Amino acid sequence: MIDEPASRPFSADAYVAFYENLTPETLQDLAKVAHEDIRFKDPFNDVIGIKSYRIVLADMFRATPDISFEVLHRAYDQDVCFLRWNCQATVKVLGKSPWKVQGMSELRFASDGRVIAHLDYWDASSQFYNRLPVVGWLIRLIRRRVAAH
Repeated sequence: MIDEPASRPFSADAYVAFYENLTPETLQDLAKVAHEDIRFKDPFNDVIGIKSYRIVLADMFRATPDISFEVLHRAYDQDVCFLRWNCQATVKVLGKSPWKVQGMSELRFASDGRVIAHLDYWDASSQFYNRLPVVGWLIRLIRRRVAAH
């Protein structure tokens, strides 16, 4: 893990700690680490504003009450922090085995040190849609046909 330079006016530590300890109850503390104009984007959502972001996170807990995040690595470049992480949850439509996602996040910081952009990058096709009964079969079929040509 690369340590954050002490001269930076921002800190990813608080945001990472927030995510690694995220629960429905801690959502009220989101404004401590996220700017009111935050943009959050992942394969399912693209929202601006802390209220919209809080709704996304609350919906996530309704769909996956046992979801958890673990940040494995951090890298910094100017006012950007890149995170590599794992996520795990139980998703009813995916069956009883845990749903595991590996992904990357790009964090950008406002002048006050809070996160103003959180952009997630992970392969929703292979890590989610592929596991859906009908959709997964169709995706695997298309991949086989494309790979054969």
